[in-house]
Amino acid sequence: MTLDIYLSSDSAPAQWGEGALLSFKDDSATIHTEHPELIQVAARRLMTQGLSFFALKGDWQLEQQWAFFQGAYEPKVDVQIDFANLSEADSQELDSRIQVSRWMRSMVNETPEVLAPEVLAQEAAQFIQGLAPDHVSYDIVSGDDLEKQGHIGTWEVGRGSTRPPALLKLKFDPKGDKGAPVAALVGKGITFDSGGYSIKPSAGMLHMKADMGGAATVTGGLALAILRGLDKPVNLYLCCAENLISGHAYKLGDILTYPNGLTVEIQNTDAEGRVVMADGLLLAGQSGAKTIIDAATLTGAAVTAVGGDYNAVFALDDSARAEFLSIAESENERHWPLPLEPFHAHRCPSHFADTANSRAVKGGGPGGASNAAGFLSRFVPNNGQGWIHVDLASAYNDSPTPKWSAGGTGLGFRSIAAKLLKS
Repeated sequence: MTLDIYLSSDSAPAQWGEGALLSFKDDSATIHTEHPELIQVAARRLMTQGLSFFALKGDWQLEQQWAFFQGAYEPKVDVQIDFANLSEADSQELDSRIQVSRWMRSMVNETPEVLAPEVLAQEAAQFIQGLAPDHVSYDIVSGDDLEKQGHIGTWEVGRGSTRPPALLKLKFDPKGDKGAPVAALVGKGITFDSGGYSIKPSAGMLHMKADMGGAATVTGGLALAILRGLDKPVNLYLCCAENLISGHAYKLGDILTYPNGLTVEIQNTDAEGRVVMADGLLLAGQSGAKTIIDAATLTGAAVTAVGGDYNAVFALDDSARAEFLSIAESENERHWPLPLEPFHAHRCPSHFADTANSRAVKGGGPGGASNAAGFLSRFVPNNGQGWIHVDLASAYNDSPTPKWSAGGTGLGFRSIAAKLLKS
């Protein structure tokens, strides 16, 4: 049965309770709000009643229909929505968001046995190439070739798995001018994170298939920008690996030397995300891009700071941070700034190397999210001008919330897309 869904700014009839968000009549339901966030909550409530076929009737705006889709998404259910009429431009925008969101959430929700590092890199490359076949080229460096090419972080983190780590280098060049990209995107693609020898407890490991949410987010951002008409070159780098334990896994006390000469002592193998992201940031800097955006499910400290409704934003460039936060607000995606100063790059000291990858205490100690961002700042050019780091605190929900199903949310890709179009 298809349930017709109407919107109304009027209060629900008294029999549905004071302030009721939903009321029902025959084969229809009315959502008694026009606010997108509450519409998403209402859609989630409808899903909890076992419904999966909907037709949106009457006057619905773009953001309202998008909110309904977000709330109605369910990993285990093929939800069917007959959307209300929109202008041609708004209808195309809605279709684009849904296409990208479905891909992102399917990747984040996929079992890690299926989504090996090379598979993630290939899936992302094929997804982008499918949107612009004549304007996309890519290379996937994997296994020991990573070490040979100097992508030491991805190789070290991933060498403990029998399935090789991989680094995707993708170029979107719509005009074929082969010049420097206007922007470079870097995503963390840890397809499963056991914590390595700094092993996680079982409960903390359960949802670590989502530790590649950064790779999905930056890929989704580029995809939506292309669908919105991006006509400038952009590079995409995904650093993909499984962080597992074996006789060949990287260990506490190991010292890594990156191509920029920086030496890093491993004091916590569970702080692996920043170790792989360094490879992508170095490549982004070498590309000559004036704008660099990275996204990663990097720290639990960010989740503690901003909760699961926001992504945390870090930058050394005040104007770049302000612009990105303004863009995020215009795209109705919640992001919140957290501190990052030059001194944060020195908050993980080592007696044996230029820096450690983390402090040898739970969660990296006080200011753990800022310290992680400080570590990344060592690998970006121009003292961080034009660089934005997004710690994806809202990328994934362990269980359903009033707004979201369990699993990936996709929150953040619209902001990245909008920023690319302004670069």
